Amino acid sequence: MIRIQFGENVNMALDAVWVNRFRSGLTILGIVIGITTVVTVGSLTSGLREGIVTFFAEFGPDNVFLNRFSGDPSSGGPPKEQKRKPIRPEYAELIKTSVRAIDDVSQQLFISSITSGLITAKVTGFETDNVGLVGFSGNSFNIQPRELKLGRVFTPEEADRATRVCVIGPLVADALFPDGRAVGRVITVAGAEYTVLGVFAEAKGGFFGQNGQDTQIVIPYRVAAQRFPTEDRLILVAKARVGMRDEAMEEMRQLLRRIRKTPPDAEDDFSLSTADQIIKRLDSILGVVVIVSIALSSLGLLVGGIGVMNIMLVSVTERTKEIGIRKAIGAKKGDIIVQFLMEAVTLTGLGGALGVLVSVLITLIIGKLVPALPSNVPGWAIGLGFGVSVSIGLFFGTWPALKAANLDPVDALRYE
Repeated sequence: MIRIQFGENVNMALDAVWVNRFRSGLTILGIVIGITTVVTVGSLTSGLREGIVTFFAEFGPDNVFLNRFSGDPSSGGPPKEQKRKPIRPEYAELIKTSVRAIDDVSQQLFISSITSGLITAKVTGFETDNVGLVGFSGNSFNIQPRELKLGRVFTPEEADRATRVCVIGPLVADALFPDGRAVGRVITVAGAEYTVLGVFAEAKGGFFGQNGQDTQIVIPYRVAAQRFPTEDRLILVAKARVGMRDEAMEEMRQLLRRIRKTPPDAEDDFSLSTADQIIKRLDSILGVVVIVSIALSSLGLLVGGIGVMNIMLVSVTERTKEIGIRKAIGAKKGDIIVQFLMEAVTLTGLGGALGVLVSVLITLIIGKLVPALPSNVPGWAIGLGFGVSVSIGLFFGTWPALKAANLDPVDALRYE
């Protein structure tokens, strides 16, 4: 009786694949394509999510955001929400005094080029329209602290006096002040002059690698309201007391429905959200993207798996006599099953490894061509890709292996 060691089975499997390398390569092509798709999409969505989580983490875990629309405040919102009444600035004081779970409320007015015309920022010799103009109340930087690269933010007193000052994002500073000396200089934004008090540090995270805060120009809320009286894209940021965010959110909802005279059976005509809620919504969107990619790549994996089964059945037929000899000299059914399963797993494992390698290269290339798109390959994506490929080998290689193990040794020896 003979017993073949595991290492010997591996060598035999590799030899079998190498002897028929062209046929093997064509067989695993579907697996390579499927694994490449899964790992690449997983890598890109993972990197994107990481940037988004970091982006919203800076919004503050205890903050509740009141917005007229459910989407980006700088956009017009979904069509069905267009008829909603604007968020009024006086809501801030009402919320602060009426909701016991709220510590403070700030106002942020977003200026839109749609309603206020193209917004540009310029100094002598330099100009940029890659800016977002927003007015902050004096307490905004206490509720949502922002790290500074240079200078300082405006004080509540400067904001209350409607002083013409601003704090600019690092990309705006780079565009207007290549020499790096922005603090104390005067810039013209939408036809009005402002003195630069500070430059924000580069924000962390963002969508597709870019954080909109890096292109912001922040001016005092009163200045924004005076300069752009028709703008109504106001967001209120309510800071809840520690551990009372959910309670604060529900109290705010009841208060707003009352002061906006929302009918009892009607939906909220405003949007209340927190950073983690926004992340959950984005997770559901990214989850759909991943599911769709897996469904599409499954077709390639199915084709590859069927190809593996086919080539293994052909291999069993071609090596019938060899199987008969092995069984005649004492090889057990288990030995034959392990041998052919090892060949199937080697085939699909090589396909999986190649698919992972190709996906890593594609992800790196995308990262070079589109720097704004996060492109890191997480370990779970590599492990999942290789694990799926090996599982395919085990599943689709079982029938050929059993067929080989069940051959009658006498009939197999007579086979020509």
